[in-house]
Amino acid sequence: METQFDFLQLRRMGIDTHQEPVVYMRRDCHVATSEGFNAMSRIRVNTAQTSIIATLVLVCSDLLSHQQAGLSEAAWRLLHCPTDGESAWFHHAQPVDSMSQVRGKLYGNRLTTSSAKNIITDIRAGRYSDIQLAAYVTACAGDRLNLDETIAITNAMVDSGEHFDWGIDQVLDKHCVGGLPGNRTTPIVVAIVAANGLVMPKTSSRAITSPAGTADTMEVLTNVNLSFELMREVVQKEGACLAWGGSVSLSPADDMIIRVERALDLDSEGQLVASVISKKVAAGAKQVLLDIPVGPTAKVRSAEKAQRLRQLLESTGRALGLDVRTIITDGSQPVGRGIGPALEARDVLQVLQNDGHAPQDLRDKSLLLAAHLLEMGGKAEVGHGLALAQSTLISGQAWDKFRAICAAQGGLKLIESADFSHCVRATSSGVVAYINNRFIARLASLAGAPNAPTAGMDLHVRLGDDINQGDPLFTLYAEAPGELAYALDFLDGHTDVIRIEREMV
Repeated sequence: METQFDFLQLRRMGIDTHQEPVVYMRRDCHVATSEGFNAMSRIRVNTAQTSIIATLVLVCSDLLSHQQAGLSEAAWRLLHCPTDGESAWFHHAQPVDSMSQVRGKLYGNRLTTSSAKNIITDIRAGRYSDIQLAAYVTACAGDRLNLDETIAITNAMVDSGEHFDWGIDQVLDKHCVGGLPGNRTTPIVVAIVAANGLVMPKTSSRAITSPAGTADTMEVLTNVNLSFELMREVVQKEGACLAWGGSVSLSPADDMIIRVERALDLDSEGQLVASVISKKVAAGAKQVLLDIPVGPTAKVRSAEKAQRLRQLLESTGRALGLDVRTIITDGSQPVGRGIGPALEARDVLQVLQNDGHAPQDLRDKSLLLAAHLLEMGGKAEVGHGLALAQSTLISGQAWDKFRAICAAQGGLKLIESADFSHCVRATSSGVVAYINNRFIARLASLAGAPNAPTAGMDLHVRLGDDINQGDPLFTLYAEAPGELAYALDFLDGHTDVIRIEREMV
């Protein structure tokens, strides 16, 4: 039975723990001692209005009084921003029963429809700590999920969030499986498709293991944190949007999983498919085009793996009622010049504005993808989509539509620049024979992207380019000198980022 002595007063600590709710409590306070709390315990926090499950951090100083419990920013938000001094009660959280099914998966058992639903439901409810989420991600890593498991997880993820129903049979979407720095085709494709009268409500994720996701890049240009209602208004007005999926709670369990995947730098083939398909279904898509880049340092590194992923994506999509088409593209090198949110946003605008300095490869790939979607949407006969996509871009219609979408989402913003930069030059002459996508992405990430929007890299060369000693290879950008130094330290130990070979006579 709760008494007047069983509570602590809440205090906002102003500590960013990302999405994980954390509670801070003195080790020797009466609640910690009476409940037998240990550091990193999972505890339930109850206020008069709501309750959450959080991770406990014990304090061994006078940072808090014996009558206070501190809250991280994530915990503060989940408790609906209480006021300092509000009372709360604390108890041990109930054990998470579905963890037994995660452990079973780690030992080789298959997930069933029921166990997948139990796991995703518990993740969505916030019952998993980051450590438990890491166990789940590890259990699913690589190709450890078969088709039935992938379908089960996808259905469970769809059921965990909101759903859009646009009331029409033709709603287009596209997605790239990732692993290729730059490659920011989505804003250009959406503008071209929507300019031709097709409906394309595009929701995107933030970066997982890359220096930028589409949502990160679009956030440089406009508001992407759209509510459910605002997203619907934008699409009804302009036929399309470019929003962060997490803001409208489409497959929210996936956003929690992605956060841990990013920290671990782990991808699961089945979880990737579940992530992609669940969000397309939740967003109300009917026809989906999927881009699978293949290259020696891309996420998908062989034609065999690409075919396996294609089959898994198409089979899972069909099982959930989607018309899914896949296209396998060149993943041997980054697409575009900029790598990082602001730099990729600059490339996007250059293409849309028909700027003579726009990266040609980004333009060409965007037109290719838009062509497929225009044909899928019935706006062009098979084989004629490219011509329509080109005319839409060259005429300025795509740029006009993009500006209209941004205006509907809150306005088009100016792109800012980083304060610090360093140009890396060739130490020998020859031909660019190899570009390591993973190292390029790692360098841009170490420089601060995507958390620092203006950080990243400008790539100055392409495969096959003739290079003289001293020519610029790439320029790193950072918002702080320490981050720039951090990236350059990594470069010192990894000389094979870009390989230059002498031409054979």
